[in-house]
Amino acid sequence: MELTVNIRSTKEELVLSILPLLKLICLTVIGLILAHPKTQLVPKATFKLLSKLVFALFLPCMIFIHLGETITVKNFLRWWFIPTNVILSTVIGCLLGWLVARICRPRAEYFRFTVIMTAFGNTGNLPLAIVGSVCRSDDHPFGPDCHALGTAYVSFAQWVAVLLVYTLVYHMMEPPMEYYEVVDVGAEIHEQVPTNDLSRPLLVEAEWPGMEDRETEHCKSPLIARVFGNQSDISIPDVESLDGSSSVAPESPKSLRCLAEPRVMKKIRIVAEKTPLFHVLQPPTFATLLAFFVGMVPPIKSVVYGNDAPLSFITDSLEILAGAMVPSVMLILGGMLSEGPNESRLGLRTTIGIIVARLLVLPMIGVGVVTLADKLNFLIPGDQMYRLVLLLQYTTPSAILLGAVASLRGYAVCEASSLLFWQHICAVLSLAIYMVVYFKMLIFYV
Repeated sequence: MELTVNIRSTKEELVLSILPLLKLICLTVIGLILAHPKTQLVPKATFKLLSKLVFALFLPCMIFIHLGETITVKNFLRWWFIPTNVILSTVIGCLLGWLVARICRPRAEYFRFTVIMTAFGNTGNLPLAIVGSVCRSDDHPFGPDCHALGTAYVSFAQWVAVLLVYTLVYHMMEPPMEYYEVVDVGAEIHEQVPTNDLSRPLLVEAEWPGMEDRETEHCKSPLIARVFGNQSDISIPDVESLDGSSSVAPESPKSLRCLAEPRVMKKIRIVAEKTPLFHVLQPPTFATLLAFFVGMVPPIKSVVYGNDAPLSFITDSLEILAGAMVPSVMLILGGMLSEGPNESRLGLRTTIGIIVARLLVLPMIGVGVVTLADKLNFLIPGDQMYRLVLLLQYTTPSAILLGAVASLRGYAVCEASSLLFWQHICAVLSLAIYMVVYFKMLIFYV
């Protein structure tokens, strides 16, 4: 009799942990069918418009509603490990990516690409979809505030992820110097995507619409290689020309020369000035900052949030719009997968290496990191949703946003598209395995 109860309990555990993922897979398959070239029930332009709605409307609404309602000054301080964990997972991912690149030996121009594709996971849309699906079940074990807390935790991590995109990811995805020189002399290596919106792959528009339209002067050139290159590769006048200053400095007294800016500091300043941090201020980031401001000022918060708040009709309207975010994201993902993988010169061995490192090895390391952080009392006691969000930061495939960054930089666009396709296909299995593991860790053996 006891054995029967245990078997039934195990089945219930499997259903409870796998069911949220099955719901998301169903939505993705619907998007795939609607966008498939053979059916074309919904045109590609519609999916591009839907991705813009998610980016500019649905996602900001969700962030503002759930993060603003939950955030307080006390919570802001208590949640410190969430952004820290994003940085930790990226650093560990970079080390894993470096090992993959050393072992699999991709072509020289794809070394940094291999590292960043292993390191930077989806910390926004996909975790939000998983949390929303988990909390939709009536028998979920995360408490009455499951959806609000889960969404707030994921949203709290996004501002760090956006900063990483426009600093680490942006510069790691710049075209290598040798690759750029080959393109300059007219070889047949051209990664530029056509300017016509409908001719671009949906991948480019899927998570950050319009990013490729925000090109700066040095977007598609190896800026760091030019600035920090060896003396044989770059002369001092070339570096100074990037800064807009004259290549010939006038004679100056010794006393003034002592105050001159050191060469290394000048190079760092030039790179910092050419880093497009002004692009950080996008609708999701504005929503996050506004949620911080409103949520952490009690007099304003009482006017905006709550059933009796004077402006509750506005938040109710925004909540209705936020409800469209999860299904829209999964439909867009299905539309992206319907285009199939592009041809890639990355190599099968490197592709498999990145997928194994990102989807199988990194989550195992993440379990160790989160467990250690729990033992060191870095985490909120008894809050299992907090732990689930931290674990998901190690488990998701590479961010779709990397495809847009590749297009922005004119580097490895086809390779990014192909790799993201196969990662999301394999993530169906890896996420299913780790969701079972996480539910057992967090719920059934606590």
